[in-house]
Amino acid sequence: MKKKLISIFLAAAMTLSLTACTQESSGGDNSTTTTAGSGDDAADTTTSAAEGNGASGETITLRVWGGEEDQALLAELVNDFKAAHSDQNFDIQIGVESESTAKDTVLTDISAAADVFAFASDQIASLVRAGALANLDSMSEVLTNYSGKSIDDVKSANSAGTIGSATFKDNLYAFPMSGGNNYFLYYDANVLSEDDVKSWDTMLAKASESGKQVGMTLASGWYLSSFFMGAGFTSSTNDDGTTNCDWNGTSADGYTGVQVVEGILGITNSSAFLPVADGDLSNQIASGNLCAVVDGTWDADAAQAAFGEGYRATKLPTFTCNGTQLQQYTYTGSKLIGVNALSENVGWATVLAEFLTNEQSQAKRFEQRQLSPSNLVVSERDDVKANIAGAASMEQDNFGSIQDVGEKFWDPTKTLGELCAQKSLTVGDTAGIQQALDTAVEGITAALQ
Repeated sequence: MKKKLISIFLAAAMTLSLTACTQESSGGDNSTTTTAGSGDDAADTTTSAAEGNGASGETITLRVWGGEEDQALLAELVNDFKAAHSDQNFDIQIGVESESTAKDTVLTDISAAADVFAFASDQIASLVRAGALANLDSMSEVLTNYSGKSIDDVKSANSAGTIGSATFKDNLYAFPMSGGNNYFLYYDANVLSEDDVKSWDTMLAKASESGKQVGMTLASGWYLSSFFMGAGFTSSTNDDGTTNCDWNGTSADGYTGVQVVEGILGITNSSAFLPVADGDLSNQIASGNLCAVVDGTWDADAAQAAFGEGYRATKLPTFTCNGTQLQQYTYTGSKLIGVNALSENVGWATVLAEFLTNEQSQAKRFEQRQLSPSNLVVSERDDVKANIAGAASMEQDNFGSIQDVGEKFWDPTKTLGELCAQKSLTVGDTAGIQQALDTAVEGITAALQ
């Protein structure tokens, strides 16, 4: 099998050499470019670059980027990978890059980015359009000849939702690393009961009686969208990367954007509600002032430490909108590992990326970091099902949809969330709320520059 892979690599290398000679004789530029083609054009060029890897006698150099909290685990998994391929020499360097900021860093200079990098699934459209991600469907033969797995095997091994979040225009562009990249409600059962946390109204009333608060980030489109989605509002991206958004109108369920904002203001007007700055949730949990918080699996340890024996988690509560209780929804996403389309060793990078996300690696990721697995076998383990945060994340997945927004979505929604958090809008001021919504949607749907 190893010999077959090498022969594929060598044949591809010969093809690349012939291509370069043809370009030189015709006056073409055969230097390395720093920007790949976008969309489907990038997919067409992936295979030849992917298969041009060195033979087993060479040292294969790769760089891997992951979050700061993932560094120790990445080092362990890279050592596992080297042991699994002990007949090949590797120089694999591990660097720190948060999944939340990977897109911005990679797109600064794709050719200077790591060969393999982790990122949040909401970034996939921008990365593909910029030509930063290798089309993994075109890498299936390389993966099969080396590991015995095909890309179809990878797709069937992971949940449909996470595969969907790693797919763009029917092509797979990343390997699911973990599921549950959503948020839900942590709460302290010493203060709040299961019935209390079913709605914002009862939860805030009980928190107020206990002298505690409930925290949530509103100045972020990722969190703010939960209310609008619960009322039936939608967003989607166009082929040019712009965003469609109907928040300033009337939803298919018959609710208006004004009514949703008034529902949010009904929450923020409570003295028991604490608007938390984006990125500051773990600090607020540790303060001891909260009895509940809207957060994700990444802060499970902080919530467990703060709530002690009362540590619980469940789906998001309902909120009041035009006199009706509506369930909050979330964007359903995942954490992914992608392969740089401009990697000089993109074939080996694909093999490594698959290894870092396979069943064994996801099991270790759950055991060491409590991240919900996307792998179906790992998801069925008793300890995974018994995990409080993971179970709540999977419960919330029943009330969510795959995120589909463009880059212009984030700043206007952050501003709208800030207006709600700071109580700059007032219940009953329909004109003022409508103007804020019109301004937000105008920014969200603006043309890209």
